[in-house]
Amino acid sequence: MASADSIRELLDKMAEQRDALLAEAEAVSDADASVQAPDAEGEGQWSVKQQLAHLAEMETSYRAWVQRALEEDGADVSRVRGEPPAIPLTAAQEHGVPELAAQLREQRARTIALIGSLAPEQFGHTASQPMFGSLTVMQWLRSYYRHDRMHRDQIAGREPEYKPKFVGGKEPDQRRGPRIGG
Repeated sequence: MASADSIRELLDKMAEQRDALLAEAEAVSDADASVQAPDAEGEGQWSVKQQLAHLAEMETSYRAWVQRALEEDGADVSRVRGEPPAIPLTAAQEHGVPELAAQLREQRARTIALIGSLAPEQFGHTASQPMFGSLTVMQWLRSYYRHDRMHRDQIAGREPEYKPKFVGGKEPDQRRGPRIGG
């Protein structure tokens, strides 16, 4: 069962990391936000715009996985898909940073509303997904701010301090094949 303090800490970190990420992204010119890093690997190759669209897609996926865990503790979410955001990763380059940032703000508001609806014991429900294994609702929700921190570092041209722990050890390329979360 989650304590009031751990829920407040979660919400504070989610706000802090999202605000920092958006400040970093919104400081980049639209032209620079379209540039991809050809020498980087994985998501590090993506432009700022692609990273912002990816974050919106993953926000919907994580939220769908959390909702499924709430419906069925221990659920397998490997086939659960989040609703597609208005601007998907594949269309990111066609949009401006302000549009992509607004999409992230709107998605985060939905996630915060979901968190506000949870009873403390629901944070202990679990869901499993092949790429990440089995996580509690609290762990899935903590993934949001860690993911933001990782992409904030990439946007700033820094080596990400946070590196997700993928089952099997290798980051999938989400530009090829089926996208995680739909």
